[in-house]
Amino acid sequence: MGKNRLEAFSDGVIAVIITIMVLELKAPHDASLSALAELWPVFLSYLLSFVYTGIYWNNHHHLMHAVRRINGSVLWANLHLLFWLSLIPFTTAWMAENHFAEGPVAMYAFVLLMCGVAYTMLATCLSKIDDHNATLGMVSGRRDIKGLLSVAGYVLAIGCAFFAKWVSLGVIIAVALMWFIPDRRIEKSMHQEGAAPE
Repeated sequence: MGKNRLEAFSDGVIAVIITIMVLELKAPHDASLSALAELWPVFLSYLLSFVYTGIYWNNHHHLMHAVRRINGSVLWANLHLLFWLSLIPFTTAWMAENHFAEGPVAMYAFVLLMCGVAYTMLATCLSKIDDHNATLGMVSGRRDIKGLLSVAGYVLAIGCAFFAKWVSLGVIIAVALMWFIPDRRIEKSMHQEGAAPE
């Protein structure tokens, strides 16, 4: 089964997710800079979610480039990831509307946790159908230290949200910074195999 339709569909869904988020940035009716400053929770939420969505798009691209074939399980695992990614605009808007209140921050961290779990499940499905692919083996299972640290960070962020929401947001930002540069292991492995990522 070819992977091109999966990649194109995923790219389209992620593009729509970003579009939905940017539509939440409503221009103020007042022309003063102070009116613009009042939108800081909306802009900060959008920026954080834009970065996260970009991270998933970037790493999804690298992951799919390493793939030789897919099957029905991969299609469902990919849809599972897209489901959780599609909830990012909702939790982003809820968090911004309530100025980073405890409940919305916890829910935002929970959605990010489920995105991380879904991404790991997708990588695991891919490595199972191509178990001789060393590149895929690096981003699934016990060797995926960054993935495990991310999940631990999101769990910590959920717990902290109810008594230290700024610590929770700090953890969420720290996880994003950890993933800001795509997984270099994929690029190195593919260079060793003689195929640079597109």
